[in-house]
Amino acid sequence: MRGAVQMQVSTIGLDIAKNVFQVHGIDANEKVVVRKQLRRSQVLAFFKALPPCLIGMEACGTAHYWARELTKLGHTVRLMPAKDVKAYIKRNKNDAADAEAICEAVRRPTMGFVQVKSAEQQSQLMLHRTRDLLMRQRTQVINALRAHMAELGITAAQGTAGLKELLKIIAGDADGRLPVDAHASLVVLAAELQAMQTLIGSLEKRIMAQHRTSDESKRVATIPGIAGIGATAITATVTDPKVFRSGRDFAAWIGLVPRQDSTGGKQKLGPISKQGDRYLRRILVVGAHAVLKQAKQKPEKYPWLTQLLARKPFKVVAVALANKMARTAWALLAHGGTYRAPLLAAAA
Repeated sequence: MRGAVQMQVSTIGLDIAKNVFQVHGIDANEKVVVRKQLRRSQVLAFFKALPPCLIGMEACGTAHYWARELTKLGHTVRLMPAKDVKAYIKRNKNDAADAEAICEAVRRPTMGFVQVKSAEQQSQLMLHRTRDLLMRQRTQVINALRAHMAELGITAAQGTAGLKELLKIIAGDADGRLPVDAHASLVVLAAELQAMQTLIGSLEKRIMAQHRTSDESKRVATIPGIAGIGATAITATVTDPKVFRSGRDFAAWIGLVPRQDSTGGKQKLGPISKQGDRYLRRILVVGAHAVLKQAKQKPEKYPWLTQLLARKPFKVVAVALANKMARTAWALLAHGGTYRAPLLAAAA
């Protein structure tokens, strides 16, 4: 009887978790034929006994791993953003309701799906996430070091030069402004800062080694404002650029477009939506800031940015430039080629 029920399953909504997984399966007539819980060790055995079917999951932690494993068993797996599935939950939220909502959402023709990443792509992104975490922790240590020394009347200018002055004071024992216990604490912070610098440098070497071996990454890096770090992050995140219909869709996915609140034929635009990948958005905006600084020094080289800076605030122009950089990166990934400056492109 159980085998007969399993043979009828055509679509399954799988709500994944750390240990307990919820399954909601329907047949071709949309009748519920299976609704049960599975332990983590039972998941692969359960789906191995099923004929190939459509499986929907939310794109959350470990989703890409399970998508790869279930695909190996012959199933068609589709990942969906959790916020898009939420609209299909009926009344109270629980694991069974979540699995039912996933089963309903995965069959919608207008649903946007997340591309399944390979283990290699996830490994490349782990380098970026680890580097980003260490950089945030480095900033925390620097702020703590500056704050502790300021409590004792020792301050320095902002930036790397000022930090080096403080580290030089900590390294020496002659400064009488540092009590013994304070000096012991600051030595620990300075050592931790040095260790983080070393770890960040080792990660950046691996990222740049990947950049030098990837043709796509090297082509994206030709765009002003996108260096090796940003290029590898974009190529590792975007598994298939053809998923986006155009560069505009890619920029909107990153969250570099205005948030709309339009109704009644009246268009109302707000700040940027900040949807999509936060890490990519930050990299592009920071790169845009670097290009704008060059544009201020050499306005004749960047006429479009110079005219825009004359009318708009600096940060607004930075976001506009980041949007343009994202659209250009998509074009290079989808159609090939390298970046050409506007004047050179017009001459060609």
